Amino acid sequence: VAVKAAMQTVGADKVDPNTAPLAGAEDFAFMLEKKPGAYIMIGNGGADEGGCHNVHSPLYDFNDRILTTGAAYWLNIVDLELGDTA
Repeated sequence: VAVKAAMQTVGADKVDPNTAPLAGAEDFAFMLEKKPGAYIMIGNGGADEGGCHNVHSPLYDFNDRILTTGAAYWLNIVDLELGDTA
């Protein structure tokens, strides 16, 4: 569902469902032991957009232009999960 929603949001050519796992500092794996889920990376842009710094860096600058992409992704998740019942 997560991959399909991402493809609907930005196009299949911009989604890599086989990305290598990341060993970040998140505890998301513990949540997945209880409920199925997915960890996605929407992307914050490249160097030109100020997106090259990790979220915990003092140089990190959130790219406000991706807010609509993120919102559209979640709407596609809801649509896929609930369909016409919403």
